[in-house]
Amino acid sequence: MNQFTSVKDVADIDQLVKDALALKESPYGHQHLGKNKTLGLVFLNPSLRTRLSTQKGAINLGMSVMVMNMDKEGWALETEDGVVMNGTTVEHIREAAAVMGQYCDILGLRSFPKLTNRDEDYNEDFFNKFIKYCGVPVVSLESATRHPLQSLADLVTIRETWKGETKPKVVLAWAPHVKALPQAVPNSFSEWMCKAQKEGMLDFTVVQPEGYELSEDFTPGANIMYNLEEALQGADYIYVKNWSSFKEYGKVLTYPEGWMMNNEKLKGTNNAKVMHCLPVRRDLELSSEILDGPNSLVIHEAGNRLWAAQAVLKDLLQNLS
Repeated sequence: MNQFTSVKDVADIDQLVKDALALKESPYGHQHLGKNKTLGLVFLNPSLRTRLSTQKGAINLGMSVMVMNMDKEGWALETEDGVVMNGTTVEHIREAAAVMGQYCDILGLRSFPKLTNRDEDYNEDFFNKFIKYCGVPVVSLESATRHPLQSLADLVTIRETWKGETKPKVVLAWAPHVKALPQAVPNSFSEWMCKAQKEGMLDFTVVQPEGYELSEDFTPGANIMYNLEEALQGADYIYVKNWSSFKEYGKVLTYPEGWMMNNEKLKGTNNAKVMHCLPVRRDLELSSEILDGPNSLVIHEAGNRLWAAQAVLKDLLQNLS
């Protein structure tokens, strides 16, 4: 890989999953790759798992790590070209990204959507300009439309825990929330699961209330449903996540009751394991009885964030050598 912003950057997802699991067994065997190399992590938004797992993965590979909280510590960035910067922005992304590329061998970037203009968010203008001007490989730490490190960890978790002889049934299930959330995690999860389904690794269903359909660009081949109980029949894995409307962009629409996942809803499944990217709002998105019970994979899944990040960095470092 030359960069990691979506599943499209990955030539062989099966091999990348195997690499992550191999690193989990032997974390420190590739430190020569990162010797005298620096990873820069640039955050415009909050982070817990992504920040710590990517830092730890880089350290395991022998890299030095620098972290920049651009939203708190950096200059206000201008992204538009051809403007006179006589307003609130202080530095242009052309110079900022280029300078970061001078200091780092690989850069990670996190930037959430504004959820006000769909075209602006889905064009990924900020991410694309950062990649263009920094001149070094870029790892997405979550963008307006995708969170590929999370999705890779999710696939690693499914592969690691599935003991059945047939393909597992994986269901992405919409859940309630108190505010509008981006589509980045469900977009990315769907994109990776659809790719895995195409390669015969699993069967994939998305279920949501009317009006919460994701962009079809992210769900090719997925089974799209609207009845939660029917969608969960025979499920082996349930990925619980809220997202705001794509069609009525960024809005929280009305929806029927009964979308929070609990043990009662698991009765029609194949004793399904339940996943969530975290952070999770207990007893709103997902019941405490599941989170604290034997069907929850959320901590295991979060642990695999480390090996997913390390596998990606290892691949990028090998291409730098």
